[in-house]
Amino acid sequence: MNKDNHVVEAHTAAAQEHETTAKSHRAAADYCNKGHHEACQQHAKEALDHSTKAHASSQLAHEKSAQPAVALAGK
Repeated sequence: MNKDNHVVEAHTAAAQEHETTAKSHRAAADYCNKGHHEACQQHAKEALDHSTKAHASSQLAHEKSAQPAVALAGK
């Protein structure tokens, strides 16, 4: 696998985490709007957890984008 494949995979993983985060935020907003505050709070917590993972995935993708192809050859 070359550098470009590693970078694409890293950015794809980050995007998936961000999409999961967004879904949880939308669910929290929907439940909150309906007055279901327990469900809103649960989805907001899930969104925060997913957001932390999305941030870490974004950092990893950024780091991989900055690495020369030789550094990724062994990974």
